[in-house]
Amino acid sequence: MQADKPAEKKGPAATSPNGADKTPVGDAREAGEPGSDTDVDSALPLEDLKELPQRCADAEAKASEYYDRYVRTVAEMENLRRRLQDDVARAHKFGIEGFAEGLLAVRDSLEMALKVEKPSVESLIEGAQVTLRQLDSVFERNKVVAIDPLGEKFDPNRHQAISTIAAGQTKPPVQPDHVAVVLQKGYLIHDRILRPALVIVAQG
Repeated sequence: MQADKPAEKKGPAATSPNGADKTPVGDAREAGEPGSDTDVDSALPLEDLKELPQRCADAEAKASEYYDRYVRTVAEMENLRRRLQDDVARAHKFGIEGFAEGLLAVRDSLEMALKVEKPSVESLIEGAQVTLRQLDSVFERNKVVAIDPLGEKFDPNRHQAISTIAAGQTKPPVQPDHVAVVLQKGYLIHDRILRPALVIVAQG
């Protein structure tokens, strides 16, 4: 029988001061234990470790600054929202203030006309004309525009037809599907229909 061969050694074994064997250096490197070359290579440089506390402090200061900005922005937006709500409420409540102020002069003229004990026809006509000019001035300042579509093509968005008439019977004559008679003017406020014009349309 042949004697058993001694086991092969993977690396030199380190000996402790009391003579006990340690794990071979080669095995420690392969196992990736602490203290191996792999951990040493992946560790931060000493200079970076020294700067780490300062970097953390800088990051905390930046975070605090951004948080303060966020809090101030939220407060400003809330104040702006409240101001806008107040403006809208005031607009709904006092939106006709300018228009109403212009109508005061019209009312004053009507009251003065009624105080005349024995007005003549001429004075009544003249007073009505003055009052009408005042009212037209108020309408103009507030962008209230009359719709007087005599002879224009009928537009259902701006005109309200209450009847029709034969095109040949109108004076002056108008083409079919055009406004032959205006019974009541309509009005626009800016670009919105305040009241459509009441019209009679010529029919061919």
